[in-house]
Amino acid sequence: MNDALQATLAPSLKSWIESANDPASDFPIQNLPFGIFSDAVNTQPRAGVAIGDWIVDLAALEDARLLDAHGTLHAPRLNDFIALGREHWRAVRSALSGLLAHGNATLRDDPALRRRALVPRADATLHLPVEIPGYTDFYSSKEHATNVGSMFRDPKNALLPNWSELPVGYNGRASSVIVSGAPVRRPNGQIKLPDAERPVFAACRKLDFELETGFIIGRGNALGEPIACEQAEAHIFGMVLLNDWSARDIQQWEYVPLGPFNSKGFATTISPWIVTLDALEPFRTATPAQDPQPLDYLRHAGDHAFDIDLRVTLQAEGASEATTISRTNFRLMYWSMAQQLAHHTVSGCNTRVGDLMGSGTISGPTPDSCGSLLESTWNGQRPLRLEGGGERAFLQDGDEVVITGWCQGDGYRVGFGECAGRILAARG
Repeated sequence: MNDALQATLAPSLKSWIESANDPASDFPIQNLPFGIFSDAVNTQPRAGVAIGDWIVDLAALEDARLLDAHGTLHAPRLNDFIALGREHWRAVRSALSGLLAHGNATLRDDPALRRRALVPRADATLHLPVEIPGYTDFYSSKEHATNVGSMFRDPKNALLPNWSELPVGYNGRASSVIVSGAPVRRPNGQIKLPDAERPVFAACRKLDFELETGFIIGRGNALGEPIACEQAEAHIFGMVLLNDWSARDIQQWEYVPLGPFNSKGFATTISPWIVTLDALEPFRTATPAQDPQPLDYLRHAGDHAFDIDLRVTLQAEGASEATTISRTNFRLMYWSMAQQLAHHTVSGCNTRVGDLMGSGTISGPTPDSCGSLLESTWNGQRPLRLEGGGERAFLQDGDEVVITGWCQGDGYRVGFGECAGRILAARG
């Protein structure tokens, strides 16, 4: 880690924006995640960074010549900015850290510029941060894969032989990725009931969430040129929270022989703020032991997991409070992001700036750490009790699911904000 980067991550670093110094804030000066926002004063979507209760308008700072990003900060997506490369991301983040640091008067003591450059988060509309050319979802939590394999196969052979040899994944539907807060329409599809000879066409009866994270590609690779595992993290811009909503009954009927299709293509929600790998660096930790040892192209030295606490709450329509239904941690993931990206490209598959890679459902070893209702209710057999009354086997119309996540530092946290969605009734 170079000195300039290390200076932006110091636990003692404080901002003149007081709300950023709140130990419970997701967005201290050590974080500075990137997103796209608009507001009533300026309805044009543009680049911003979250800090405390505020958004820093990066386009306004570039207009004031306090940042240099070749005009990309005015764009309605971050792709052009990300395409400038890692050194530019770091330079902008470092410059911001300096401008927002306690004792720096450049922005703090310029009232006119401060009015243009600081927007209350409560007054802003957040947009999808990147144009997503492609979306891939992995299946990399050993606990999740074991739970599902035990549920639908012999528990003694819960994991298929390939699972411990490679990061299993499938190509998802990039066009249906939506930003946190957008509603999710219950899908219709073919459902095969247990005693029926043929399927029926109906609204999904087993709608579920999937607790995931995702990473955004920051530097692509050419067709036919794989990304080496040891270099893979240099191709990643940052991480988001992700909910890969699942229609379990539609999926059960369609997934053999080629995998999920309509059961996954109706919506995938991501959080609006992209937390850079630089901001996550202090929370790097070891991945779980891998047995058998991966093939050579999937090996990397050092620590490649991150200590990210993850939570899921569910609030029924009209309920006065939400119920926490899952607590787990990203560090439990068996396959790392670097291994996922190396495997994704080993055949020569090319990736592009803005591509989204989902971790797969993240579950832990205890009943309260399951990353889906499929697991925590054991396919609906053991419904969860909700605060204030009621229970859930699967999601009902009006339910709101909120995923949150953060890394806990010494007196501060680096958080992701919310990944939220409310279920709407199926059409027709």
